[in-house]
Amino acid sequence: MKKDIIAIFAVIIAVVIIIIGTDFQTVDQYYTDHIEDIKQDSKTVTMTIECKTILKNKEKLDKSLEKYVPDNGFILKDTKFVLNNDDTAFDILDRVTRYKKIQMEYYGADLNRYGTVYIEGINYLYEYSCGELSGWVYSVNGQYPQCGCSQYKLKDGDHIVWSYTCDLGRDVGCTVGGGNNGK
Repeated sequence: MKKDIIAIFAVIIAVVIIIIGTDFQTVDQYYTDHIEDIKQDSKTVTMTIECKTILKNKEKLDKSLEKYVPDNGFILKDTKFVLNNDDTAFDILDRVTRYKKIQMEYYGADLNRYGTVYIEGINYLYEYSCGELSGWVYSVNGQYPQCGCSQYKLKDGDHIVWSYTCDLGRDVGCTVGGGNNGK
């Protein structure tokens, strides 16, 4: 009997030590902790999310979505974030929107013929929300990559801009199929 009590007591102590020594996190905390915890040796990227083109095309915007368009057109102004090894443009967008609690919806690479993640909406602004040629495009260091966001590997110092386009990218400086059109 005395041995049983000692064994139970030892198990309780072990459980208490494990609980005290364990850093329990939610899934969101796991993916977003330390994204802004920049140290001297951290690799970083800067990200912006903007929808300024909607301000010039409000007549095309579904009226119920006006509340999601910031007056200055910026959902997220230039902000630095920690870059992990092998991060893609999608990885950063996914972590940042979770961390900043910005709504974002996408469908996976397995659901389209291009084999990359497709961004359907950010901040409740979706493809076709502001006309039949509207949706989200991204640029890195001012260039529109010729690949999807989950295929573009980022480097230290990159600046990613997610832009809402109302004219298939032409209004933000991107030509159909990627690249730049001189804007």
